[in-house]
Amino acid sequence: MYLKIRHATSYTYSETQRMVVQSHRLYPSQCPSQTVIEWQVSAEGAQFSDYFVDGAGDRLRTMTLNKEVNAVEIMVEGIVQTVDTDGVERIKIDRIPPQAYCVESPLTKANQELVSLANDSILQAGNNQLDQAHAMMTAIGDTIVYTPDSTTSAHTAAQVLKQAQGVCQDQTHCLLSIARVNGIPARYITGYLYDPEKGDNYGESHAWAELFIKDLGWVGFDATNRCSPNERYVRIGSGLDSVDAALIRGISRGIGSESMQTSVQVSQAQQ
Repeated sequence: MYLKIRHATSYTYSETQRMVVQSHRLYPSQCPSQTVIEWQVSAEGAQFSDYFVDGAGDRLRTMTLNKEVNAVEIMVEGIVQTVDTDGVERIKIDRIPPQAYCVESPLTKANQELVSLANDSILQAGNNQLDQAHAMMTAIGDTIVYTPDSTTSAHTAAQVLKQAQGVCQDQTHCLLSIARVNGIPARYITGYLYDPEKGDNYGESHAWAELFIKDLGWVGFDATNRCSPNERYVRIGSGLDSVDAALIRGISRGIGSESMQTSVQVSQAQQ
């Protein structure tokens, strides 16, 4: 499948900023499930560094606006060819040992309720890790109801479990939490999802988890849609949680407040 992506991120400042510096994780992963046909990231008047590859194999680069600005728009446009690998991902130049993803982060720290859910979710799965992973994904999908605008980016897995609702970011944090409780390395994935039922004018950035399964390696699990990623997914980057895997991080020099808006379109392109 060929997927065409258009992703605009707009920042507006209440006061003029003298400089803006950002780190962008906005380039698709190099992995068997996808091939980049064309890709461009732009922002008017900005200077971009060369790409560098981090330990997880993600491509990053720095954007600098060394002038006074009241607004910034980062535009991502490209086409990616995707194939279904049953969720199995082998990332080129991934040098981080899986055990590094057994570490809790502030957003995924497990409380007693999450520990109980972790234990209950694999009770009937047996000793097969793949079966356990599917059981945990299903448990999160059953327990956390997908509810837009029900949380903020600061909500932790424990808070989300208590209110039993959230968005893909929250469901992923909960899945990471219970997987790590069960001793399975798990990492947060950012990317895009194409939904043919909603038409070509609709799109969204998306989040899911990858769990390290013995004899398979890293395998994706999307608790929101209760499936492993297929040809409708475009993988961008990874991390311990949503903050660690953020597409854009940065600072600006000046006073006042900042607001952000995003617009994503993912459509099927012709070969």
